Amino acid sequence: MHDRNVLSLVKGFAGSALLSLASLATGPAFAEGGNQGFTLLSMLSPAATLPAAGMDHALIVHEVRAAPTVARTVDLTAEPDDLWIRLRNGFAMTNLNDDLTLHYQQWYQNRPDALRRMVERSRPYLHYIVEELEARGMPTEIALLPMVESSFNPMAYSRSHASGLWQFIPATGKRFNLEQSWWQDERRDVVASTGAALEYLQAIYDMHGDWHLALASYNWGEGAVKRAIEKNMARGLPTDYASLTMPSETRHYVPKLQALKNIFSNPALMSQLGLPDILNRPYFATIETSRAMDVKTAARLANMPVDEFLALNPSHNRPVMKADTPVVLPAEKVATFQSNLESHGAPLTEWQAYTLKSGEKLDQVAPRFGITLSDLLRANGLSGKIKLAVGSTVLVPAGKGADDVERMGAEPRLPQIVEPEAPAKAKVAATSKAHPGKPDKAAKGKTVDTKVAIAAKDSKKGGTRLAAANTATHPAKVVKAATGDKANATAGKTKTAAAKPAAPAQGAKIAKSGTGRRS
Repeated sequence: MHDRNVLSLVKGFAGSALLSLASLATGPAFAEGGNQGFTLLSMLSPAATLPAAGMDHALIVHEVRAAPTVARTVDLTAEPDDLWIRLRNGFAMTNLNDDLTLHYQQWYQNRPDALRRMVERSRPYLHYIVEELEARGMPTEIALLPMVESSFNPMAYSRSHASGLWQFIPATGKRFNLEQSWWQDERRDVVASTGAALEYLQAIYDMHGDWHLALASYNWGEGAVKRAIEKNMARGLPTDYASLTMPSETRHYVPKLQALKNIFSNPALMSQLGLPDILNRPYFATIETSRAMDVKTAARLANMPVDEFLALNPSHNRPVMKADTPVVLPAEKVATFQSNLESHGAPLTEWQAYTLKSGEKLDQVAPRFGITLSDLLRANGLSGKIKLAVGSTVLVPAGKGADDVERMGAEPRLPQIVEPEAPAKAKVAATSKAHPGKPDKAAKGKTVDTKVAIAAKDSKKGGTRLAAANTATHPAKVVKAATGDKANATAGKTKTAAAKPAAPAQGAKIAKSGTGRRS
């Protein structure tokens, strides 16, 4: 090792000496501008013998960039493509953690098929509801409330006569100006009912200052919740949602919504359950038409199936929409509808108005206009065997003797239901006030051809029932009560009692003409 070091040192001194001699030899020539000295210098300098390309790549510079800064905030103004992300960003209600919430969350998770169907039904409406909530500054959890109320079925109808996505009862619907007429029921209208529901929820939130109490009021009634709060205050008890005494349905109401919130707050759980994505873009738009139009015609002009059209326009009670009614269409179908409407030369409706004349019955009118009696009843929201008053207006297929449907106006003279048509052999004996339970005797020498029930009070139903008189060759005669009560005698002679749709006679057994349902 020592010998090697000595040898290296000797070689180094020798090289230095040779370089020095070369420099001395080439000095004068370099001073005179000659280039001969560079040949010897290049031979002695190893670095000078490298090619130019080698010199370029001798040193390579690598730039080391700083690591990107991780954002600590989320820009909520940026619109995501996924509506569920937008929905989660707007959650603002206090979370409810209790056993009922866990129960219902597990209940929903055990039924993924039902959840998926509910999400698919919500697809046409959810974006609109979220936008309305954001515009009002309300928590977006409310967009999930129709899942609790109606499973996002706009035709849902409850035993308490609540209807639509938001399940308005008739009285509350009228309070918030939802039209409930012969033409339509705006409790089922997606746009109108959503506006009314959000207005109502905001009002009861302003009353209580708590969203859980507002939701309880929506289900139970603000007056009932207010009384429950006052009762707890008088007892010195807490007045929050969990501390109030309330019906079982209301007690389970908010936990159901919280369970749904927990599921839709968890993207991994949604993926595990197979819940579909919903694009964050408007699904539908509205357009008004100046003329009356059949539902089927409107669907055909929009190039869409009738059932899909009705899913967006579920409020119509009749097969024809009155003039100046907003039509809800998928956003991509609006241009198609307008183009087809402008080029449509045929009539927009196949229905006309017909006014019943004296002695006419529906089973006589139906064949005259080429329609079955059942279809005629369905088109007019009627059911069962009924008798209509003279002058009632009904919808019939276009034909001779009918009027333009646009002449019916916003409130036509609705079908006035006089009475159900009784069985042919209905015989009821009139009872006497003086002798309860015993039939009165007819006057001697007179034959009674027909027996008519006279305003007998039904203790169970509290209603007045009228039995139609049987057809006979002689005029109907009424068996008068033994007391000679004139009021009863008058009631017996009256064969029919016309019922007004807006305010039916108390106790009269009447089939509603608005939607065909009883209320």
